[in-house]
Amino acid sequence: MSEIVDIEKARLEMRAKKGFRNWTNRFDCCFGTSTLMKNIPDRALAFLAEGSPKSSFYYYDLIINLKDMGSGFSFNELEPAEKMAVIDIHLFILDRVRYEYMKRLGWLDYYPGEEYPIVELVINFNDMAPNILAKPAVLSQSHPCYMEYISKNLFEKEEIIRKLIPEALNKISL
Repeated sequence: MSEIVDIEKARLEMRAKKGFRNWTNRFDCCFGTSTLMKNIPDRALAFLAEGSPKSSFYYYDLIINLKDMGSGFSFNELEPAEKMAVIDIHLFILDRVRYEYMKRLGWLDYYPGEEYPIVELVINFNDMAPNILAKPAVLSQSHPCYMEYISKNLFEKEEIIRKLIPEALNKISL
């Protein structure tokens, strides 16, 4: 009996496999089209949250492969507009990774976009990012800054959360 294959889904799975291949090799873990931020192992999350030049390659490779533009090694050969698009997505995903890290520290209760697979966030960045970026992460009631946080407007809440990133990064131990 024949099996019906969704060609677009199969292509996306192939691009995701290729895009995550360096993640899989580096972190000895499986990643795919349904991987959420919460599925990333702690060691991998800590490395990716640093936002170092080394970790940037892993983001670029994932994004460029998912967007079917080549691989992370071809980043420098991209047209300026393509480079900016990759960098925008990289920074967006980096924020989600850092928010996930802060959530694991117990500092956040929720962050926008956590319910979506990484692949979907990358592929549908232009459609999804504006709505996700319009909402702040939700600081945990147990965090020392919570009383200040709840008294602020949307932009000030975002500022409070962002100011916590360096402190969170100082807690990373690889």
